[in-house]
Amino acid sequence: MFTGIVEVTGTVTRLDKQDDTAAGGGGTSLTISDCAEILTDAHLGDSISINGTPTQTSTRLPVSKSFLPSRDASSADRLTNAGTCLTITSFTPTHFTVGVSPETLRRTNLGALRTSSSVNLERAVSATTRMGGHFVQGHVDTVASILSVTPDGNSLVFRLRPREREVLRYVVEKGYVTLDGASLTVTRVDDGEGWWEVMLIAYTRERVVMAAKGAGMEVNVEVDMVGKYVEKSVRGYFEGLEGGGAGGGVLERMVGKMVDERIKG
Repeated sequence: MFTGIVEVTGTVTRLDKQDDTAAGGGGTSLTISDCAEILTDAHLGDSISINGTPTQTSTRLPVSKSFLPSRDASSADRLTNAGTCLTITSFTPTHFTVGVSPETLRRTNLGALRTSSSVNLERAVSATTRMGGHFVQGHVDTVASILSVTPDGNSLVFRLRPREREVLRYVVEKGYVTLDGASLTVTRVDDGEGWWEVMLIAYTRERVVMAAKGAGMEVNVEVDMVGKYVEKSVRGYFEGLEGGGAGGGVLERMVGKMVDERIKG
């Protein structure tokens, strides 16, 4: 679980499309550095979000005083979330390498990264983490294309269109959406045209990679999971109504009461 508050932006220092070493396993691998401040207290089994896609530390390497793994783990350990499966295959106090599966490349924008690309990084929440953003699972639902970037004072307004239009039902004005792992507030939504907008203030622009992106580029999207739970609960009532179940009875009585009060009023 994450908060969507980016701790540091790392840099892709190596990208191998066909990495036949143990780190790549015959597939794509990424090496990310400039992130020492979030690695000094890392332990095996900890999770780190890369542009909203979580990874799990799973390989024991020679250690320094500032990097002391505390739990045994196999190099084959993985963290699988919503079709994404990443394994950190090498790990030091200053950088880490992650293997990227073909499914991850299809579902996220990690395949568009290049050497020197910046990525948002956040460690998983702990018992003492302040909830400055919202509950982020690291389950990338889809990617969205940036339609436009418009200055507004010292801020930037991003208009985005998701690849899968059905996720729009979970995006509401003044609600939360996670873009490349960053928790942002939705400022406008147009369901008919199929887009939403977010605003990056000056402070946020200095701390997230999305600020450097322009029209035509893509971001990873995770919608607020609370909306999914609400939808499932409400659907249960309506399905009960259609089937004559108890849930439908409760909803029917509520609607009937509202109608009666309206008529009397």
